[in-house]
Amino acid sequence: MAAHPLISPLDEHNRRLIANVHPEDWINPAPAGRYNLVVIGAGSGGLISAAVAAGLGARVALIERNLLGGDCLNVGCVPSKAIIRAAHLAHDRGAVEDGDFRAAMERMRQIRAQISREDSATRYSEELSVDVYLGEGRFTGGNTIEVAGQTLEFSKAIIATGARAIILPIPGLAEAGALTNETVFELTERPHRVGVIGAGPIGCELAQTFRRLGSEVALFNDVSHILPREDFDAAEIVKQAFRREGIDLVMPGQVKEVSSGPEGKILYFEGEMRSDQITVDEIILGVGRAPNVENLGLEAAGVEFDGRNGVHVNDQLKTSNPNVYAVGDCCMQWKFTHAADAAAKIAVQNALFFGRKKLSDLIMPWVTYTDPEVAHVGMYERDAEAAGIQVDTFRVDLEHNNRAVCDGQTEGFVKIHTRKGSDKIVGATLVGANAGNMLSEITLAMVNNLGLTKIAEVIHPYPTQSEALKAAANAYMQTKLTPTAARILKGIMRLRR
Repeated sequence: MAAHPLISPLDEHNRRLIANVHPEDWINPAPAGRYNLVVIGAGSGGLISAAVAAGLGARVALIERNLLGGDCLNVGCVPSKAIIRAAHLAHDRGAVEDGDFRAAMERMRQIRAQISREDSATRYSEELSVDVYLGEGRFTGGNTIEVAGQTLEFSKAIIATGARAIILPIPGLAEAGALTNETVFELTERPHRVGVIGAGPIGCELAQTFRRLGSEVALFNDVSHILPREDFDAAEIVKQAFRREGIDLVMPGQVKEVSSGPEGKILYFEGEMRSDQITVDEIILGVGRAPNVENLGLEAAGVEFDGRNGVHVNDQLKTSNPNVYAVGDCCMQWKFTHAADAAAKIAVQNALFFGRKKLSDLIMPWVTYTDPEVAHVGMYERDAEAAGIQVDTFRVDLEHNNRAVCDGQTEGFVKIHTRKGSDKIVGATLVGANAGNMLSEITLAMVNNLGLTKIAEVIHPYPTQSEALKAAANAYMQTKLTPTAARILKGIMRLRR
């Protein structure tokens, strides 16, 4: 199957994808008059910005140089979760069969094509009344953007150009070649040996997925543990799961050089425990992301930016040009689809309706989709300590949860932090097979300023893993039963005999 400049392989599923999110016969509209809003970038943040603004009556233009849907649809959330699911099924079966990898990747392409209808150029143009322009968008002034030879005038603009995978300057890496999340989903045959550099969320998810689909995997990280930004206890549980599954953890270990030979790609590494070399068939990089701010003409628009942090915005997502806002990975530390979605709604309200919404008011949850999953919202203990906030921590291990015992999924815990002496939740980390699905109850409580007392009052169906949340809430309620209160209650009971 031939390659395509935007996506590969060019099978029936990817042809369908391209027809939706970058149709080759697309004709850009002719601009007539000034737009209320022009959005550059049609990833999650850009799509939501355009859809919300158009739904509120604004005249909107949406510009995309690559594939509508951005990373999430094409090279991020959707494809990664599709193959994670396939890998999970193979793991539960207990053996990897020939063809599992090919089937997993084809299923991923089919699912991606199916979902792409939601982000299609036709849907945004015909159903949402957004003018969709395919091509490179570039500011030419404070209120003008050029795309495909046409100049668009705007009252307000939103930059939503996302980010890209960082390529490490390791000697020999460029010559040997490496995959990132932007290219790994183009594979059709399973690599027998894989070296993953970086043990953050992307690196960990892909390392476990490839291992479960039959590849030998070595995971490199420059510190001694995985998921270094997460709760240490949570990361340690996932680390031990990786060890049991046969992932070679080279930690701490830094790849110093890469070369290619007849047997494959050779990674030369140094670490505290060992220094050696490993030969692999493919190298996957998962070491972070860099904002897409180049070649946008930001200087012409008076928009301040830098290559590390991206577009500079204030808490209301406004740039140094008061008519230009930015959302998503190109300007925010939270690099999640749902974060870009939430930010887009803030930016549209502030840009078009004189809103005063603040990004810092958001309570942001996130999930790392390893097995077990790691889900988090709010503060870690270290955050609270740095902020001078004293906390009480209530932890319930899943080995004490009957549903987890029945399912054989007892690895993990619920850990909830409250302000000391109070039921007010300031943060939580959940680890377990269903941690991501359980997290929203805690997030809902935090958003609505509901404490553990209210969670203790909620009836949780038996048997579910969410009962672990109520167990943590009950642990807080027990702290209210002081020795004095206990004596009073016992006295009352004696009087009622």
